[in-house]
Amino acid sequence: MDIFKPLDEKKFDIFHIKALFTTGMGVFTDGYLLSSISLVILDVMKNFGITKGSSLYEFWLGILSGSVFLGAIVGAIMFGILANKGRKTFYGIDVALMTIGGLLQGFATSPVMLAIIRFLVGIGTGADYVLSPLIMAEHSNAKDRGKLIAIGFGLMWSLGAVTASLLYLAISPFVPSSVLWRVVLAFGAVPASTVIYLRRKVPETGRYLARIKGDIEGFKKVVKEITGKEVAVNNQLKDQTPLREYFRQSGRVFVATALLWFLYDLTGYANGLFGPTLIARSIGIYNPAIFSLIIAVAFGFPGKGLGIGLVDKVGRKPLQTIGSIGEGLFLAIFAFLLNVKLALIALLIYGLHEFLGSIGPGIISTAGMLGVEVAPTKVRSIVQAITVASGRSGAAIASFVFPYLFISVSKEFAMLFFAVLMFIAAALTWFGVPETKGKPLEEASKEVIQV
Repeated sequence: MDIFKPLDEKKFDIFHIKALFTTGMGVFTDGYLLSSISLVILDVMKNFGITKGSSLYEFWLGILSGSVFLGAIVGAIMFGILANKGRKTFYGIDVALMTIGGLLQGFATSPVMLAIIRFLVGIGTGADYVLSPLIMAEHSNAKDRGKLIAIGFGLMWSLGAVTASLLYLAISPFVPSSVLWRVVLAFGAVPASTVIYLRRKVPETGRYLARIKGDIEGFKKVVKEITGKEVAVNNQLKDQTPLREYFRQSGRVFVATALLWFLYDLTGYANGLFGPTLIARSIGIYNPAIFSLIIAVAFGFPGKGLGIGLVDKVGRKPLQTIGSIGEGLFLAIFAFLLNVKLALIALLIYGLHEFLGSIGPGIISTAGMLGVEVAPTKVRSIVQAITVASGRSGAAIASFVFPYLFISVSKEFAMLFFAVLMFIAAALTWFGVPETKGKPLEEASKEVIQV
């Protein structure tokens, strides 16, 4: 008897749409908060008297970009552990932290203060990247789970990033740079605040109630609320398997999943954080918002749209492998075009790297899909916390290393370095993780349930 069959076979309806909005707005805010700093970071540095000739220029470039990721590592581990005390128990605290931190950014009076505030923002985003995919996956049906996570955590991130660029373009002609960066950063509090209430009202997941809490009556009630069907279960369903047994059984897959997110964030955030400034200027585009919009609208959104349409048909592994190879290939070609005065061609090649990356990695690993699909319920939040912390470690390293590589070593070397990482990620995807397309979470994660 499959006790989760009513949830896995439930047709896509208004419940999934509401869950998608409630979970996805946190990632929308994450996309806004992380992209907005890339648009205004040079204005921030100028406002605090940190010029390109300053000895600490690269240091502050890294700190102001990277402190949010250090906070995210802390937030992911903390809330990954707490989530085994209840998925919804702590849901809403994440976006509350993002709301408070986002608003405080606009009132920073020193680079140190801004870095500390962004660390607080990071705790919220790290928590959200654990809780939201976890809750979305455990509430989803098996058929549509891939596209629901891809929309909620791949597409919504990009929408947040585009919103940051549009706001920047809308107000930059009317306000001085000393005010512009404060408004752009502080506005990140708005989308986060819209779902605090909704998150407090989201139902606890049936899988948590049955497998971790052992609350059979609560489980029946949630299944009835979501699917309208009665579930006849009288046995104890609480998972008594030791945590170490799951790590012994599937530890290699968990490690591969975490490494993939590390590689994708290392590459993605190097390009995302410094694409609108360092990379854009290298090909003659000096407005960071214009560059971001071109890349997102012309290449990112079409790639994500194609990936969302295929992820539950073609599968996770083929999409991510092809996307990774393509991303690496076009980054390598872009490296050789940096010293050639062909700006439009260079922009096209760079855009194609974004297009291919969006088809696979942008909606699978960096959307948190694999972490929640390959782990059994009892260790799902912990494994997701490890993968998020791993990814944010890659992003933090990128924020410190990329400016040094790009400015002090070689632009070409920097892009080739990240191209090689993508080729490694393609091999790791194909040989290191299982296909989870269309499978109930229990089958995808090899979780055994005795009823």
